[in-house]
Amino acid sequence: MKYESVIGLEVHVELFTKTKIFCGCSTEFAADPNTHCCPICLGMPGALPLMNKSVVEFATKAGLALNCQIADFSRFDRKNYFYPDLPKAYQISQFYIPLARNGYVEIEPNGQKKRVGIRIMHMEEDAGKLVHEEGGSYSHLDLNRAGMPLIEIVSEPDMRSAEEAWLYLNNLRTILQYIEVSDCKIEEGSMRCDINISLRPEGSEQLGTRVEVKNLGSLRAVRRAIEFEEKRQRDILENGGTVDGETRRWDEAQGITIFMRGKGSNRYSPEPNLSPIIISDEWKEDIRNHIPELPNVKKERFIKEYGLPEYDASIITASKILANFYEETVKYYHDPKIISNWIMVELMNVLNETGEGIKDLKFTPKQLADMLIMIDKGIISGKIAKDVFREMFKTGKNPEDIVREKNLIQISDEAELESIAKKVIENNPKSVEDYKNGKEKAMSFLVGQIMKETKGKANPQMVNSILARLLKEI
Repeated sequence: MKYESVIGLEVHVELFTKTKIFCGCSTEFAADPNTHCCPICLGMPGALPLMNKSVVEFATKAGLALNCQIADFSRFDRKNYFYPDLPKAYQISQFYIPLARNGYVEIEPNGQKKRVGIRIMHMEEDAGKLVHEEGGSYSHLDLNRAGMPLIEIVSEPDMRSAEEAWLYLNNLRTILQYIEVSDCKIEEGSMRCDINISLRPEGSEQLGTRVEVKNLGSLRAVRRAIEFEEKRQRDILENGGTVDGETRRWDEAQGITIFMRGKGSNRYSPEPNLSPIIISDEWKEDIRNHIPELPNVKKERFIKEYGLPEYDASIITASKILANFYEETVKYYHDPKIISNWIMVELMNVLNETGEGIKDLKFTPKQLADMLIMIDKGIISGKIAKDVFREMFKTGKNPEDIVREKNLIQISDEAELESIAKKVIENNPKSVEDYKNGKEKAMSFLVGQIMKETKGKANPQMVNSILARLLKEI
């Protein structure tokens, strides 16, 4: 029997506000343990929460960007459970009346557009963090994270593969980064993902038994965990067994999911110390008007306005910083596709080699445009330009200064190039003979020898023209 996967994701995103959701403590990352705490986030008796307006604005902005319906009236509830990193034994969340519903994120598996539904999106506070000493018999408790503002985005079970889940999560992250409500740094815990996955016979409408995999720490881990669960559950079903509804965790080192606990239910009750959230149409529209151009819209515009291939536009618009850098460069240089080529090849290569990000660039769009203009004017060759580009990346210097300091100006003196070409012809009689016998590759070899002789500074168009003329005269 063939089975299909039914996958939904629960994504927790830490909002990029300066203070926590219900108090004035800082949200700064990597502070010393228990230094960003107060009686409210410590859960002290009598300490009352106070709603952070910026959290509501950021969450509403996210909901609108994700095509959700924003509730005019929502409220907070208490999710009651005991765990050491939750001092008051309940988490303030939204259960009965969440902030947003019925949104979607578009993905393109195999080039086909598909919408993944968003069931609900709600606000809540984060819990603290347990720090486990290796080999120790106890754990440390850090409550800096307690009270950090979160939105939880719960998708519909619309995904059918690890690839679709990866695309959904990647697009979701890009949208939230574009609207600047979160940095979505998975490695720092500001974006965390839980997987809900079940298998059912192909063609069946009935859902299988759902297994939850908690707290995936990277996009790669999400893909691998889904692929492992698909195989694990398929093996159970094909051997006549029954998949148990349970919560599991991902072990990155072993590449497997491990049983944590059976599925239980949480008890909710209304939060009496916080007023309902009421969002007027005027407030909603004001927030909507501050949403920038989103990545899918920007991608379509880049294809139409700049004539970029869909692949180029997808890569460039995947990062708001990179898209802005590209558009700024277009202001100074006439050919959008050439700019795209340099970004897609040279820039991506050097970023991959160094491990740096686009935000770390030392040179400006204007400097990149100036370098491309120098190629057009024949001041430097395309080959030399690659060396100039890397020096710009390394130092942030102007391309004109680099060319002058390193004496990289292109040789375009016809008499000088003809002299070098005659010398190369004289030193390579076998290649000349091969060319005369119709072997075109011999011509490329001779051009290469001239470029080697001039350390790449010879004007390649002039070299080809002079060499062709001299060989014809022999």
